[in-house]
Amino acid sequence: MLEALLALAYKLTQNREPFVLATVVGCERPTSAKPGAQAIIQRDGQITGWIGGNCAQPVVLREAQRLLNEGGDPYLLRLGTSPDDHAANRSDIRYFPMTCSSGGVLDIYMEPHLPPPHLVLVGNSPVIHALSQLASVLNFAITRLDHSDLSQVSINEQTFILIATHGQYDEDALEQALPSAAPYVGMVASHRRVETCRTYLRDSGLTEQQIARLKAPAGLDIGAVTPDEIAASILAELVQLRRRGTSSITYSATPVPAESPEQSVAQTALDPVCGMTVEIASTRHHTTYDGRDFYFCCPACKRLFERNPQEYLVQN
Repeated sequence: MLEALLALAYKLTQNREPFVLATVVGCERPTSAKPGAQAIIQRDGQITGWIGGNCAQPVVLREAQRLLNEGGDPYLLRLGTSPDDHAANRSDIRYFPMTCSSGGVLDIYMEPHLPPPHLVLVGNSPVIHALSQLASVLNFAITRLDHSDLSQVSINEQTFILIATHGQYDEDALEQALPSAAPYVGMVASHRRVETCRTYLRDSGLTEQQIARLKAPAGLDIGAVTPDEIAASILAELVQLRRRGTSSITYSATPVPAESPEQSVAQTALDPVCGMTVEIASTRHHTTYDGRDFYFCCPACKRLFERNPQEYLVQN
């Protein structure tokens, strides 16, 4: 089994596909999994290996997919105990109840393996040259294009796009970049040039939400003047984005309307047993109590709630 997991991990790494390696590092009986048991969880939810049965697997799967979607550092997932006052403040341990009636405790080390972020540099300007040299130091995988055709580039949530063409084909590149899944599309240009591009994009049929994604001028405002300094300000912005999320980026365009609290509540719910966030539309585990709807990550949580709803309503 170990050889098969190592081979799969190597293949996924070579293909730049993210995965989480889950390893059982401790247990208190009765548990079916023992220290050393491992599994690889991929973005599509496929699990290779074994880290426990129906009591552990649903939580591990959901936590792995959360890591793959949101990113984060490795941490210890503990099933079966509640944190004491000291441990409750530790960010490297996440606690969940053991839903099996037999009890037991499992400690599972959750280790995300994410491909390096992909930086697509469009243009042939001094800033592009400086970025291609500096970005590799921060573990960016770099693709340079001296044309506007992005169709041959694989763009996903780990792709950052920076356009600096001296006005040669900014609009053509932006038309392809802004509707993509890239979390960051930046452009090196003057404010006047940026507004000209935005007008062109509106006339081309891009929506205001798509146009609002453009970060221009790109980079943090650190008073940068030279191409090297501008490149450093852009890299600082990308690091900020990776560590803090898109909310850390200040856009000069009209902001995208925020989702209202009512919309957010309508899309997800909190599992009252284990505290996990559940997508209402996709969950198969639902019950109604005292006129209220409750949603669960797995049938075990639903069963525990239905046995004694008041126990979990008091906690929440």
